[in-house]
Amino acid sequence: MTTPDTTPIPLDKALDLSGKTAIVTGASRGIGAAIAERLAQAGAFVYVGFREQADAADEVVARIQAAGGEAEARRGDVTKRVDVEALVSAAGEVDIVVNNAGTYPLHGLLEMTDHDFDAVVASNLRSVHLMTQVAAKVMKPGASIVNIASIEAVAPAPAHAHYDAAKAAVVMHTRAAALELGAKGIRVNAVSPGLIWYPALPDLWPEGVKRYEEAAPLGRLGTGADVADAVLYLASPMARFVTGANLVVDGGVLATPAF
Repeated sequence: MTTPDTTPIPLDKALDLSGKTAIVTGASRGIGAAIAERLAQAGAFVYVGFREQADAADEVVARIQAAGGEAEARRGDVTKRVDVEALVSAAGEVDIVVNNAGTYPLHGLLEMTDHDFDAVVASNLRSVHLMTQVAAKVMKPGASIVNIASIEAVAPAPAHAHYDAAKAAVVMHTRAAALELGAKGIRVNAVSPGLIWYPALPDLWPEGVKRYEEAAPLGRLGTGADVADAVLYLASPMARFVTGANLVVDGGVLATPAF
């Protein structure tokens, strides 16, 4: 039996990512941008992954650098192995991967085309698998992978059969990867956000926002910062004995009785 180290991590080091290299996919805006900026604030060099929005990714890098952090924007389609391999190769030694890239379209189950289904599964699930598989081959003990799932993995929404199925699979892929990669000292966890605010949301879906605020025990929508803080915890030394977990960040919506 190996006696575990019972020495507590000093509080000033518990969330310190200095000297670490992180890749955040889908980081040109929204939750991904918030995660990239938070990891940089904790000291990590962050590769801001993006597929199309180069200007937005450059703005994220500029904000990180203006705050004293280090970052670089990297283009790539993380549903394609060749792009994933290029991204990981460019980063060199990778300590943290945050699989955030994904799409969120609405398609009714009966009207959904094969292309609709395949595109959503590729964006939300295949990307997680490819990044995990490729990055884990170069990661060293102490590394961390955090997958962004969703509360829709357990609480489905209308017109989201493809998305809900993909996010449920992300949670299970997280557990399976944690099982296999633990021997390499790599931790794998998920974060499942609830409804996250963005500027256009109240106008696009006012009734949904109202219902969520009424259902959430904390009485509000989430923010990118709420999700980013959860990711920082899971990526940090503070979560050194946490793997295979799914941290729900939803203001308590899933705890609300259905009847």
